[in-house]
Amino acid sequence: MDLELKGKVAAITGGSEGIGLAVAEALAREGVHIALCARNGERTAAEAERIARQYGVTALGMHVDVTKPEDIADFVSQIENTFGGADILINNAGTGTNETILDAPDDRWQYYWDLHVMAAVRLSRSLAPMMKQRGGGVILNNASICATQPMGHEPIYNTTKAALVMFSKCLANELIPFNIRVNAINPGLIMTAGWTVHAEKITEGTGRTAMDFLSDVAKEHAPIARFATAEELANFFIFLCSPKASYCVGSSYYVDGGWLKVVT
Repeated sequence: MDLELKGKVAAITGGSEGIGLAVAEALAREGVHIALCARNGERTAAEAERIARQYGVTALGMHVDVTKPEDIADFVSQIENTFGGADILINNAGTGTNETILDAPDDRWQYYWDLHVMAAVRLSRSLAPMMKQRGGGVILNNASICATQPMGHEPIYNTTKAALVMFSKCLANELIPFNIRVNAINPGLIMTAGWTVHAEKITEGTGRTAMDFLSDVAKEHAPIARFATAEELANFFIFLCSPKASYCVGSSYYVDGGWLKVVT
């Protein structure tokens, strides 16, 4: 299927590995030019160079800490200078948290608010005017099943991801008159470095392997009884980026292997 994406420009945060990198590769495969950012600037630049070489597109890779407004401003400026704007924005940067509400100080709440919510606000506010000038666009916010079905060990993550979903709905209503479609994606169990590092810590010295732990997590939570690959999730992202998904707007889509326990 031709997804009608060739020649578009996509900005992707958290793009040096995991979900962000998988989405970048999937888009590049469709002929989309890529602007990647992440905190590890060296890795991000190297991945951008590889993507450009492998898929024959233009790719930019930058060091950006999306919790810092000045870094976001630099990223937006480079996108404008290199590509003249963007047609697609993937707000993907984020990570799980591990705390209790009674023990987490204000600065921890503020950091993850900036990472999961304000980064999406600031990037959307900066790039949407360029999308309007280019005739429209797509903004996808990578939220989480935890926005609806919280996990007990990460209340800050649950709260900020829920806020990101509401932000997506409000932004969708505001931008649809300009042919800019906004949606949220709520993944379930996706095999990323965050999960493998967590599993290694949990199983250290126990005689169990990290993969044993992850297998048990999948069997406990997902009826499909496995984690998804980042590439599987990326396939859904690029569909929502495509004009083939032209009637998909203002919604939250679960990609969770059947984990969600309620009907929404």
